[in-house]
Amino acid sequence: MMMTHGHGGGAMFTFMRGDDKSKPNLTRDLVRRVARYGKPYAALIALALGAIFISSLIALIPPLLYRDLIDHVLPQRDADRLTLLALGLVTIPLFDGLIGVGQRWLISRIGEGIIADLRQALYAHLQKMSLRFFTHTKTGELMSRLNNDVIGAQRAVSTTLVSLITSAFQLVATLFIMISLNVQLTILALIILPLFVLPMRRIGNLMREIVRQQMDLNAEMNGLMNETLNVSGALLVKLFGRQREENAKFSDRAKRVRDVGIKQALIGRWFFMALGLVSALGTALVWWSGSSLVLQGAFTIGTIVAFAAYLTQLYGPIATLVNARVDFATSLVSFERVFEVLDLPIEIQDRVNAVELKTMRGNIQFDKLSFSYLEEQNDAPQLTQASASPMPGNGREMRIIQTMAQSVPGNGQKFSETFAPKATRRWALRDVNFEIQAGQLAALVGPSGAGKTTITYLIPRLYDPTEGRICIDGHDLRDISLDSLSRQIGMVTQETYLLHDTVRANLLFAKPDATQD
Repeated sequence: MMMTHGHGGGAMFTFMRGDDKSKPNLTRDLVRRVARYGKPYAALIALALGAIFISSLIALIPPLLYRDLIDHVLPQRDADRLTLLALGLVTIPLFDGLIGVGQRWLISRIGEGIIADLRQALYAHLQKMSLRFFTHTKTGELMSRLNNDVIGAQRAVSTTLVSLITSAFQLVATLFIMISLNVQLTILALIILPLFVLPMRRIGNLMREIVRQQMDLNAEMNGLMNETLNVSGALLVKLFGRQREENAKFSDRAKRVRDVGIKQALIGRWFFMALGLVSALGTALVWWSGSSLVLQGAFTIGTIVAFAAYLTQLYGPIATLVNARVDFATSLVSFERVFEVLDLPIEIQDRVNAVELKTMRGNIQFDKLSFSYLEEQNDAPQLTQASASPMPGNGREMRIIQTMAQSVPGNGQKFSETFAPKATRRWALRDVNFEIQAGQLAALVGPSGAGKTTITYLIPRLYDPTEGRICIDGHDLRDISLDSLSRQIGMVTQETYLLHDTVRANLLFAKPDATQD
């Protein structure tokens, strides 16, 4: 079966979030959903956790070697022990580095694997979406979800989550060693903890909002690039001399992305400067109190040096864990944006026990069929209208005259169908009834917007009827599997679209198993 068609109109929609979702929420359901993608990599995750644990323990050894060097080796002038300590200070970083390489490999395998699975799931879901979805959604925003947001999700797995786990291991191990050295100094080091908590939560919430804003602005800029840099968009811009206006529009969006990036960098810089000051305060308190203990003979110089070294391993993990919820929630923004697409309902899909047609005679029947392009606008909360253009058949009374010319002598016939006047639902087709016998050639004749293209979209089930049904060989289209339907129907579009590939690849796109002849 072969059909030709023109263009169908449609309103343009874009992904936008309501105020209630302007901030990412770290919910159990969201965390569980992300965790499900890690299930196939459970063994690698266990090995990575083991590597992180070993690396955290190794990091505790050098300060103890410094203490031994200052308190025993130097006062006793023990050259042999000095050699062993020197070898240890070289061997330990080497061993830790090798473990770090293995840890990085494991984490990369996990992160890249999860993201590949997520990207494939997202692409497969988009392939199942109806034509209505693609005519109502900006392609650039979809590309942003498929590329930028998926990469952001990868950072959440490979960087943020690993940082949180590593910090937890380091904090527990470091506190254990510090308490064993001196309980009072450990308590003194923890006194400044509130100075970490208060600014970190405030800055963390602000950074979360900026990350979300940055992603939205990037998606908007990608949408503009996709609209104006494809063949049709570039042709339109050149024909109407809109280069200057489009450059200005793109420049405005690029500057907004730039400004948000600068804002994020400055806030981050101020944030880390504040953390540095708090850490310096804690270190000064420990050195002052520890030195007093040394002067009193209650503490050795090597111990205070080791204790000060452990402070750097204490404040870093505390800073990470105090802000863990906000930091993790910010990282999950990318997953959240990807899941928004994955959660979009599939409008056109196979029914249970759909019929698999091996061959098709080609008898087509439209039975009391009515169709509206915008019927699901109010049922799609994920899509918010950005601009609108009239759909075929909206706003006026229409008449379509469908003339069937004979392809086999004696099989010709004529018929016409008068459409209902404008209704509140804005019908593109209203109560259409006709039948085309197998072997007949049908020509749809009528003014622009009469519904010719709509009919050709309905037969291969690019859309489903709003009311009534379409039957092929006595089967309701919705009872036929989509795969068998696409194999039996051929379509020549009015606008030629070629893949960036060889001529042969384009010719074989519809039927990869076609022979050379």
